[in-house]
Amino acid sequence: MEKIGIIGSGTWGTAIAVLLRNNGHEVTLWSAIPAEIEEMAKTRTHKNLPGVTLPEGIIYTADLEEAMKDKNLLVMAVPSVFVRSTAQKMKPFCKEGQLIVDVAKGIEENTLDTMTQIIKEELPMAETAVLSGPSHAEEVSRGLPTLCVAGSRKKNVAEYVQSAFISPVFRVYTSPDVLGIETGAALKNVVALAAGIADGLGYGDNAKAALITRGMAEIARLGIAMGGKYQTYTGLSGIGDLIVTCASMHSRNRRAGILIGKGYTMEEAMKEVQMVVEGVYSAKAARALAKKYNVSMPIVEQVNEVLFEGKPAKEAVADLMLRDKRIEHSDLPWE
Repeated sequence: MEKIGIIGSGTWGTAIAVLLRNNGHEVTLWSAIPAEIEEMAKTRTHKNLPGVTLPEGIIYTADLEEAMKDKNLLVMAVPSVFVRSTAQKMKPFCKEGQLIVDVAKGIEENTLDTMTQIIKEELPMAETAVLSGPSHAEEVSRGLPTLCVAGSRKKNVAEYVQSAFISPVFRVYTSPDVLGIETGAALKNVVALAAGIADGLGYGDNAKAALITRGMAEIARLGIAMGGKYQTYTGLSGIGDLIVTCASMHSRNRRAGILIGKGYTMEEAMKEVQMVVEGVYSAKAARALAKKYNVSMPIVEQVNEVLFEGKPAKEAVADLMLRDKRIEHSDLPWE
């Protein structure tokens, strides 16, 4: 049994608390909002996980020191936009060599840092790892079969995370490609917004399949230019996460995209979804990274124009369709 502190009691943090508690670990769940965590302790429910009863024995707290003290493992589960500020608050209580597993997905807009890079900057005494893959909180919390990948540059750290999380309903693979895992996880949210926009416009399965396929090509192009590995983008944290995020109504990015396709503004869509839409925050970062690494990302470019420049969604799709003719894979030889 491990002592685990989960920093963030949103749907994903809570689903992980359910998983880890059912795995027999001692689990402490922290929220920055005392009223929220008190309600969860009292009702053993989460407002955004209907029908899920939280297992007995989870410790609920709004005290960050209590959540972190004497823990073998901490899980960073706040939305990506709050990772840096939360890590700063954690600093006084973070011990040397503390393992922190990031499960937030995003790239910081102003620095272009990944989540583990932010954690290492703010908590240099910590050991970092990442857990990612096609894993909607709504399904993990109900014990539905899910596969993820644990990433760390150190094999023993990845295998430790694997052992803590793995269960009969939650299979975990390991990988040394932390950058590939994190870029795939963050950038797929932007493509999911595009897929949702296509749904909102009333386009069909052909358009959805095309967006997923060409979106994956963009993600892999950029990720490899940054130092990620091709194999990672063909795996669970790449194409796996992209498929589930583009296809499921559990996906807040897709739901927001649908509303934008129907004519909502970005602000109206985010208000309607009532949860953090990570793709909106990652879109500008993705565009900036494309420029920095000189990588063509037409889908990401059009999503930015729709979100931040008022471009009509239908016009963005038309511009994608009417781009210059080109070969699908430029590295394949002709006769």
